[in-house]
Amino acid sequence: MTPSKADAAVAPSVPDPSARDAALRELKEFRVDVRSCLTRWGDALFEIADAVLCSEGPVRNLAELSLVPEHARSHGSIQRAMNNGRVDFERLNWSFALHDLPRGPGGGIVLAVDTTPWLRPDAGTSDQRTFCHTYGRAEGAHEMIPGWCYSVVAALTSGPTSWTAPLDARRLRPGEHLQEATANQLRSVVSRIVALGRWTAGDPPIRIVTDCGYDGPYLAHQLADLPVEVCVRLRGDRVLYQDAPPGGGVGAKGGRPRRHGERFEFHNPDTWQPPAHDPVRNLDKYGNVRVRCFERLHPKFNRQTIWQHHPEPELPILPGTVIRLDVDRLPSGGSPKPLWLWWSRTGADADLADSAWSCFLRRFDLEHTFRYWKQHLGWTSICLRSPAAADRWTALVLAVYTQLRLARPLADDLKRPWEKPLAAHQLTPGRVRRGFRQVRRSLPVLTNALKPSRPGPGRPPGRRDTRKAPTYEVGNALLGTEDQTDKRATEQEPR
Repeated sequence: MTPSKADAAVAPSVPDPSARDAALRELKEFRVDVRSCLTRWGDALFEIADAVLCSEGPVRNLAELSLVPEHARSHGSIQRAMNNGRVDFERLNWSFALHDLPRGPGGGIVLAVDTTPWLRPDAGTSDQRTFCHTYGRAEGAHEMIPGWCYSVVAALTSGPTSWTAPLDARRLRPGEHLQEATANQLRSVVSRIVALGRWTAGDPPIRIVTDCGYDGPYLAHQLADLPVEVCVRLRGDRVLYQDAPPGGGVGAKGGRPRRHGERFEFHNPDTWQPPAHDPVRNLDKYGNVRVRCFERLHPKFNRQTIWQHHPEPELPILPGTVIRLDVDRLPSGGSPKPLWLWWSRTGADADLADSAWSCFLRRFDLEHTFRYWKQHLGWTSICLRSPAAADRWTALVLAVYTQLRLARPLADDLKRPWEKPLAAHQLTPGRVRRGFRQVRRSLPVLTNALKPSRPGPGRPPGRRDTRKAPTYEVGNALLGTEDQTDKRATEQEPR
């Protein structure tokens, strides 16, 4: 009996044996690197990661992970490992950039950076909390909720997929400035990529895409010595400036030459200059897309912002290309609004401009990654007190997600009866996680055997714990003023 055309259209493809062997070897090497990065309570931390990979359903708390067969130790060892363990974060970040770094639209490396909150509004005994910006918790309103704010850098892929490759996750401390911390984080990530040979001379520049909460010209200026380009979204009420006229426009009586040219107001088309490129593309989801590129536009800086510590007497002028996208419709059915982008490159043709805004559209894949971490891997569902334990758990979540990405060509599609079969290159993180237990059987055991021990006596029955944990005030991670001080712990009097 021959299969029908409909069955052949949805039948999952069998991966190439050579590609499967390469993927298995890559996964084995990464697991060895992860185990070597766990320098204290390493066996317990590594089994926690395996329990998350092989558990069914969302992760709700740490104690339930001890019931997973892949976790051979007691539930008490999980808490001790999270509180007293040690992770070599620097070496782990090198391992993320070493294994299977994907390529974005255009064939180059595309990095997306964004912040995501771990909200802890009622955790008064947790130190180093900051006010995290949230939206949609109370009828679509913007709110500032106490919690831990993490800045994540991930490499993006091309095509319609929700997979990303996280390369670094850093918690913002109270008093840190978002722009300075992001610039330092991106410098570390790009330096590791170049040092490992993932980018060589002659390759396209590494593109960095960010949302409107970041200062794109500042990032481009701080990373000018690296092979990067910055593409950032701008708000629709921004005002930029053209180049100053030749000679600075000095009048007959002299005076200081002009440093800025005519105004370019986003909301006022009368101030727009003729676009360098004005093509119209056709996309299935958006209809006709009009792309207008305006060359050599720069913002005006002042020293009351992040540029207050600039060493030179004159603030720099950083010209770039402004891209405006207008679409016919949105997939959600809402009213489309123009999208404004500032690109640090100038003098590019229409094809390069298309690759720039295509890379920015892939930035939204990072939102899917955050949602999967929080809803399925239990990143923010775990109640941890100390920020150091939160950093260890975050590192484990990134290692778990990376193993799922590397195991994508190896996992079987264990679909539910109501789900459609998917090919190996179309498997989602949830589908790969269902089949990771079978993949783990072909991987070497990297943990030591459990040593027999006896539990301690614990606290005598009937005696209450009179030691109260200290409480902490909430700092602000997005202010960079010099008078911002660290919060101080206040001891709570025992009742």
